[in-house]
Amino acid sequence: MTNFPTQTAIVNAVLKGIKEAKNNFLFWTNNRLYLSHGPQKMITIHIAQEIAKIKNAPEIFIDATIEDILRCSLEDRGAFREYMQKNSIPQGIFSITLDDRIEHKNDNDSTSRAIISIKNGIRNVKSEYTYEIERICKMLNTSKKDNSSLNYGILAFYSDLSYTARKKLNARIPLIINSFNEVVRKFPNLKSKFANGEIHQIKSIGEWSIGAYIIERV
Repeated sequence: MTNFPTQTAIVNAVLKGIKEAKNNFLFWTNNRLYLSHGPQKMITIHIAQEIAKIKNAPEIFIDATIEDILRCSLEDRGAFREYMQKNSIPQGIFSITLDDRIEHKNDNDSTSRAIISIKNGIRNVKSEYTYEIERICKMLNTSKKDNSSLNYGILAFYSDLSYTARKKLNARIPLIINSFNEVVRKFPNLKSKFANGEIHQIKSIGEWSIGAYIIERV
């Protein structure tokens, strides 16, 4: 029996982790650099720290491979290579994978429940971002034949702009989210939603925003 945290608790931790990464980076650099100039792993680590604070926190894996995630989520654990080939999923990793926290009896009894991809410095619609949304969709778009324990995937991101930018985040973010929606619509078994997206203004410096795009089964 497991007691995996609610999706709401995980999403809130993701958003708080990005915000904490922003606060710490600006403090350490004396407000001289935007977080988008910082290392992506900084956001990953802060998100992992916030998820670890949740009551009944899940097991947290950073940079788990797609093969391992599928091996720990597909009903047929040995079918992960066939699943990757059938769904045209290349080898790769996801920033964070969340598993049930259990007392392990062997090295092959983990159960993956959620995957998180983290992107720093998203400002425009780009193929690399829509590709990542498609990759998450392919991980979740299982049939009854190859049922999966994965419940949802998240693309978490941070955006910032200089105050001199002509096109502001309130115009950019809806276009980015719409490009994500167009990808998800290609998968009838999946649905999506967007959390946060609030834009924060810093006088004479610029603006920033954080968001979590969640994809789950219908």
